[in-house]
Amino acid sequence: MKIKFLEYSLYTEQLQSNVVSSSQSHRDRIYIVRDIIMKLVEYGQLNQTALVSFCGLNLKKHRSIFDKMELNGLIFRTEKTLGKRTVTVYSATQKGLEFCRSIIEPYEKLFPRPADGNGR
Repeated sequence: MKIKFLEYSLYTEQLQSNVVSSSQSHRDRIYIVRDIIMKLVEYGQLNQTALVSFCGLNLKKHRSIFDKMELNGLIFRTEKTLGKRTVTVYSATQKGLEFCRSIIEPYEKLFPRPADGNGR
């Protein structure tokens, strides 16, 4: 009986720790925008798959962020045809860089990211 209780106790502890860690992995939208622009500045231009991967995003969840950034002129999207495939390539714009410097950097100084490794 003690063994069953101990197994159950360990199991519930593990579940609780998973719930806590997944809730801590949330990143504010403004930091996602900054991460996207900074990756594009670092690499010049990236295809959609590489950009999503480098920023630790999910394309299905975060496509609206990319669309809004493009609509507001923070990033530029180009579609290139390679044979039968169409590759989407993103690059940062001057407006995106200015947005980072004038708005996001001061915001990050006032409200720094938590030091839990989510700083990407």
